[in-house]
Amino acid sequence: MAALRTAGAFHGTLLPSSPNKLYVPNSAAMASSSRDLPLTIKGFSKETVACENGTFRRQVLVGIGALATVLLPVSYAFSEEVPKDYQAYVDFSDGYSFFYPSDWRDFEFLGHDSAFKDRILPLQNVRVSFKPTDKSDIHDLGPMKEVVMNLVNNVLAAPNQRARIFDIQERSIDGKNYYTFEYELASANFSRTAFATIAIANGKYYTLIVGANERRWSRVRNKLKVVADSFKVFDA
Repeated sequence: MAALRTAGAFHGTLLPSSPNKLYVPNSAAMASSSRDLPLTIKGFSKETVACENGTFRRQVLVGIGALATVLLPVSYAFSEEVPKDYQAYVDFSDGYSFFYPSDWRDFEFLGHDSAFKDRILPLQNVRVSFKPTDKSDIHDLGPMKEVVMNLVNNVLAAPNQRARIFDIQERSIDGKNYYTFEYELASANFSRTAFATIAIANGKYYTLIVGANERRWSRVRNKLKVVADSFKVFDA
């Protein structure tokens, strides 16, 4: 492992328990920390290296840019600048990344690979799950509207909930296609609104959901849309 000292460096955090997952702060946080701390970039080779306990893990190269530039085997570059008040979460082994509000904390959400929630209002949260698929792209699932309606009505909604879909958008980035939609799930005593983004890569059907209590939705909608729109998949 090599270290390079430079005037524009930042720290990306690799979790000791999850060496293939990286947390990257926004540029404002990096600038703030650079005034008081030594500036160091730590470089990690892409090769598989042996750990002391005999297991193996894949490391990545973390460099400098407006954000960290993460080099992956197929030249995927996560170089978009992290917005103010957000952090980036990158899962190298499962091939996805997204932004989340920097004051949120991670937590365990049953059946999901990663999840973060507001420290005070836990119903404001984001979570990512995936399942195996033999499809190579979301277009292979069928017409966009039918795909989204089936997901909301038959997977996301509980039997006692009424589902409404407000908007569906499609985007394409680096050859990967995404559907992002806004929907509401309402029951007799509770309503929740959320954005979901779905994509397919690496033999996985990914779903990111970020939402809040209906009463707070108008106040946090734009903030949570940033999270939904930031979701990306890459070849892992």
